[in-house]
Amino acid sequence: MTKPQAGQTPLDPEMFDPVCPSPLVPFRVGDKWASSILRCLEGGPRRFSELKVPLRGVTAKSLTQSLRGLERDGFVVREVREGPERRVDYALTPLGRGLLGPLDTACEWTREHWDELIDAQEAGVRAGH
Repeated sequence: MTKPQAGQTPLDPEMFDPVCPSPLVPFRVGDKWASSILRCLEGGPRRFSELKVPLRGVTAKSLTQSLRGLERDGFVVREVREGPERRVDYALTPLGRGLLGPLDTACEWTREHWDELIDAQEAGVRAGH
């Protein structure tokens, strides 16, 4: 596992609980993994391998595509650091950091409406939608 930058704590592997409400948020920024990636970058730049720790289940291909999309949309910047060991970090841009507040609001709304969202999804599955 890659070590975080000096003064930075490692990402918690349990950061995204499998029963966490994030998959139920009724809107998304980017793709399935984008909001979780933004959360991972909230504390500062991270390497690709660091992001994979709490994002269990994401394939390297999906993570790469999500990071490229976030970079294209101006939310994330890819920083290449040359030196004895080439290092690539991903960091939030000011635009990306500006999404953290709205994401907090969306997550809180989802927690408040958790049961309703589950009921609606189950009803949709039963109805064949």
